Amino acid sequence: MLSWLSQEGYPGCMDRATFACSTAFFRDYSSSSQGAFCLPGGHVDFIEKVESFTYSDFFRDYLIPNHPCIFSAKFTEDWGSRRNWVTWDGKPNFDHLLQKFGEAVVPVANCDVKEYNSNPKEQLPFKEYINYWKEYIKNDYRSSRGCLYLKDWHLSRAFPEQDVYTTPVYFSSDWLNEYWDAIAVDDYRFVYMGPKGSWTPFHADVFRSYSWSANICGRKKWLLYPAGQEEYLKDRHGNLPFDVTAPGLQDRSVYPRYNQSQPPVEIVQEAGEIVFIPSGWHHQVYNLEDTISINHNWVNGCNVAIMWCFLQDELAAVQREISEWKVPMDDWHLQCQLIMKSCTGIDYKEFYNFLKVIAENRISVLENGLDDEALAKNTPKAAISTLGMLHAVFDLKRTVKVLTSLSANEDFKKLDLTSLSPPPEALLHHLKAAIDTALL
Repeated sequence: MLSWLSQEGYPGCMDRATFACSTAFFRDYSSSSQGAFCLPGGHVDFIEKVESFTYSDFFRDYLIPNHPCIFSAKFTEDWGSRRNWVTWDGKPNFDHLLQKFGEAVVPVANCDVKEYNSNPKEQLPFKEYINYWKEYIKNDYRSSRGCLYLKDWHLSRAFPEQDVYTTPVYFSSDWLNEYWDAIAVDDYRFVYMGPKGSWTPFHADVFRSYSWSANICGRKKWLLYPAGQEEYLKDRHGNLPFDVTAPGLQDRSVYPRYNQSQPPVEIVQEAGEIVFIPSGWHHQVYNLEDTISINHNWVNGCNVAIMWCFLQDELAAVQREISEWKVPMDDWHLQCQLIMKSCTGIDYKEFYNFLKVIAENRISVLENGLDDEALAKNTPKAAISTLGMLHAVFDLKRTVKVLTSLSANEDFKKLDLTSLSPPPEALLHHLKAAIDTALL
């Protein structure tokens, strides 16, 4: 069984040394209260060569320790978007974009307006946005409409036939998109397009996920804060700042712990480069030029425990907010779940189903394998096999850890679990049996 598990013939697979190292490392990593480490001097590694950087290198040096890094433009040079979406002088190719996507409707944020802790959005025809952008450039980057930024466009879902990009193998263990593709509801693959001066306020990514962001053209500046540092940036009411560079943060009467925070890790990302943002790291991002980028949010076995901690924190916040209604409301616990799902996009029962889909895909590959024809197809199970069977075992071990915690959670046990199939106990038993069999 172990000779089959090693899957040495597949590119990017996890080798045995990395599997052993990651299993030991994860025990220490999971017990850390921060889940991240400070970088000496704010240094961020630059990965230059595609041929000498393996998936195991990325897994060991960046995923598990939760460190950022930058991939050179060589990692994206064969993408269709790099060839076709950019003019000879490195600018957005508006004519090509209009030809391909002119009739689309896209989400656009106004960077000049604050609405709660974000920018208000509206839906615009893509051709209207491109016309605005052209005029904005002609008017020296000014407009009475403000600075508009096309954000969170699900282009891959709307135009699956387009040759835009290929997800690098380093980011292919992607449980979020594996799950949401399976239920055909949503995805976390986005395109961003915006003029010089557009920006995204201070935030951490959905579910405290990882993210990767590739510049098709243009340049970005990133301000990154390691997980835990955001606590020092909260005001006396516990709210995070909208703009982490605002002078008001120096006011100790409003931000009493600001002086205890570390300076951000600053990255300037050039055209073609990919930035890897660690799980739970808050950040603020600026477009230094007219810029187009592609972004994925993703969770996998290395950070699913962080996602679970985030969901518990979110539910606790909801419970505190409506605690006065606990006694008169018979279904208070259910209402808390509903509110949490409306805010975060997921509740505890869906989180169970998320873990189930991920687990069952890996169990199927471990128990049945895949033939060459199945491997050639772009499916989650093919991706699992490409990364190697030891990676599937690692994923199942991490799933067992989180599923065990979820099953023991008092708020989860108060829900009606009869609709869950299989029941949590049965899924856990199957998971453990599959792991034991694979490692025989």
